[in-house]
Amino acid sequence: MKRKHVSKKAGALFCLALFVLVLGCNISGQDGQTPENANSIAIMTWNVQNLFDDVDDGTEYDEFRESAGWTTEKYRGRLNVIAGAVRAMGRKPDIIALQEVESARVIADLADVLSPQGYGFTHFAVIPGMAVGIGLLSRFPLVDARAHTVYIDGDLAPRPMLEARIGESADAGPGGIPLVLFVCHWKSKVGGDDATESTRRASARIILRRMRELMESDPDLPVIVMGDLNENHDEFYRRSGTAISALLPDDPHSAALAGLYGFDESTENAAEIIGGLQKDFIIISKNKPPLPRFFPSEVMILYSPWASELQDGSYYYRNNWETIDHFLLSAQLFKGTGWKFDSCQVVNQHPFASEKGYPVAYNPRTGSGMSDHLPLLLVLRKN
Repeated sequence: MKRKHVSKKAGALFCLALFVLVLGCNISGQDGQTPENANSIAIMTWNVQNLFDDVDDGTEYDEFRESAGWTTEKYRGRLNVIAGAVRAMGRKPDIIALQEVESARVIADLADVLSPQGYGFTHFAVIPGMAVGIGLLSRFPLVDARAHTVYIDGDLAPRPMLEARIGESADAGPGGIPLVLFVCHWKSKVGGDDATESTRRASARIILRRMRELMESDPDLPVIVMGDLNENHDEFYRRSGTAISALLPDDPHSAALAGLYGFDESTENAAEIIGGLQKDFIIISKNKPPLPRFFPSEVMILYSPWASELQDGSYYYRNNWETIDHFLLSAQLFKGTGWKFDSCQVVNQHPFASEKGYPVAYNPRTGSGMSDHLPLLLVLRKN
């Protein structure tokens, strides 16, 4: 949804803060694993479009205040509609990542409405004073959940990024195979594409930093970056290839712009130099596994299903599809060990979409619709 906070500054220097900012709750319950999905895991990411609770605390958007007609009945009704849509999915998700959620209570209430499906573990993160945050519902325990915040010249980005891990032991997930998740809702383009790009690049910088830390301690650890990144997978081309964006294609022109095309990897301290040049953009690939073609081999590169197998988009804006909701997968998910990429799809059927396949935005006055974004569903299988 393209409203919200406009960055006050567009500074060139990034000041990053990494600390726990999680408001979470762990709910006792079954993990939901059944014989038919014991060898796979399904993950859904969805910008649910302003899912507010029924308590006025001063940070709500105007239309979700009691004075505007927002009621407990509307709140509970919306939870029931969302839960009904999830139950009707052919392959029900084992993990649900939601963006634009007001509170930890909303995540807990939704898990409660979905209780027959066994979402026994939840986490939520929000920047204090902001209207909406991000959350996770999971059938498997979420370990070491934390939130990362983003500062640019003292200007705080409106949303954190949530990091969590599953599968630390045989009883903590399907097969005990570890998997790290990053749930994101990056800065919107309100205020201009160029003016807000620095905030999205700052968010990418945190992802890169954490992934390098994780890979250093466990090179075989699979990582998934997901959520509403407010950046198309082909953003570089949509903006005529004139500027580095937070998501860059594996392309000779983008590599040259980043100073990495034709880089001599025999150079002393090559990995350190490459890491310094790739400090705030994620390279995405259509290849499985995602191996760089035009960037040096030491770069951090992730696979994007948009680049090869997904059609249309997840968000329809000004009569055009946008691919701003993402799953970005590390190379470990294509190496034949542990979890392996199986499929990814845009959930573009009723009730998430209209008959023509467009998102059905939620209307708080009438209570109709679902969200102005379509969910994405990712399926991984055990080798």
